[in-house]
Amino acid sequence: MSARIRIAVDAMCGDLGPRVAISASQKFVIQFPEVDLLLVGNEAQLLSLLPKTLTLHERITLVHAADVVSMHDDPLLALRQKKDSSMWVALDLLRNNDADACVSAGNTGALLAMAKFLIKTFPTIERPAICKSMPVEAGSTYLLDLGANINCPPEYLHQFALMGSVLAGFSDGAAPRVALLNIGAEQQKGTDTLKAAQILLQSDDRINYVGFVEANSIFTGAVDVIVCDGFHGNIALKASEGAALFIANKISKIAKQNLFNRFLSLLVLPLLKRLQHELNPSVYNGASFLGLRKTVIKSHGGADEKAFLQALVVAREQVIQKVPARIQQVLVDRTKLPDVR
Repeated sequence: MSARIRIAVDAMCGDLGPRVAISASQKFVIQFPEVDLLLVGNEAQLLSLLPKTLTLHERITLVHAADVVSMHDDPLLALRQKKDSSMWVALDLLRNNDADACVSAGNTGALLAMAKFLIKTFPTIERPAICKSMPVEAGSTYLLDLGANINCPPEYLHQFALMGSVLAGFSDGAAPRVALLNIGAEQQKGTDTLKAAQILLQSDDRINYVGFVEANSIFTGAVDVIVCDGFHGNIALKASEGAALFIANKISKIAKQNLFNRFLSLLVLPLLKRLQHELNPSVYNGASFLGLRKTVIKSHGGADEKAFLQALVVAREQVIQKVPARIQQVLVDRTKLPDVR
C-alpha cells in the first residue's frame, strides 16, 4: 500500500491510563514506518507522562481533547454529553477522513454508540458486531458477536456471518467455513432463533455454511468463522481468557514448586515460554466493529503496552485489507464473496 496510513488513537481511555497508549504508540511507529498516529487526549497530561529523556516520535501528532469517557459512563449519556472527549474526537477524525482507522480501549458501549452515530453502518446492516481472532491449533478462527448485541434475531446472525466471511477470507483464497455456535452439532439442537438463522445461512450462496459447532470446537480451527449473539460470545471470550491465564499461571507455579520441577522447567523453558505466549490473551487483542463504514478497533480495557500495540497492528492490517470496502462489496453483490486472493 503506497499511501500513508493514519490511525487515530483514543489515548485517554482504558483501565491502565494513557501511559499505555503512549508507550505502545512510540514502539508501533518504529515498527511500522508507513503509519502515522494521531494521539488524542489531554495534551498537557499526555506530554507529562513522557519520560524526561524521550520526546514524541515525529510521526505521532497530539490532538487535544479536554474530556474523557470513563468505563462507568452510561453510553447514551456519553453520546450526548461527551463531544469533547478523546473517544469522540478520535472517531470524528475518522469520520472527516483525517484518519483511516480509530483504536480505543475505552467503554465498549460508548464506543459503539458514538461509532454508530458518527461513522454509520452500511444501509443493510442493522447493528455492528464485535469480532476478533481466537487462538486455535492452526490458522485463524473469528468469533462474533462478542458483546455488542445481546439479543439477536436470525437476520442479525445472518449479517454477522456475511461480515465474518469477508474478514476471514483474507487469510487465503478458500471460502471461509462458517458455523453457528450451539449446544450441539445435531440439526435438531438449539433455539428457534438458531434454527431460523441456519436456514438463512444455508440459502445464501455467499456463505460457506458448515453447520452448528459447540464451544469446545472454538479452539480447534475446524471452522474459520463462528457466529453467535453477543451474550454468548462475550461469555465464551471471557471464559477462554480466564482459562488461558489459569493455565499459564498454573504452569508457572508448578515450575517453582521444588528443585526438581525447577530443573525440569529449565530443560523445557523454550517450550514453556512458547506455550505461555500462545495462551496470552494480549497476543490476540484488537476486536473489529464490523458493519461500520470505516475501521474501528476496540482494545481490551485492561490492555498493557504489548496488548495495545497489537490492537494498533490489527487496525493497520484492516486498513491495508480494506475490510469495510470489502464488506460493502459483498453486501451489494448477491452472488458470491469478493475474490480476496
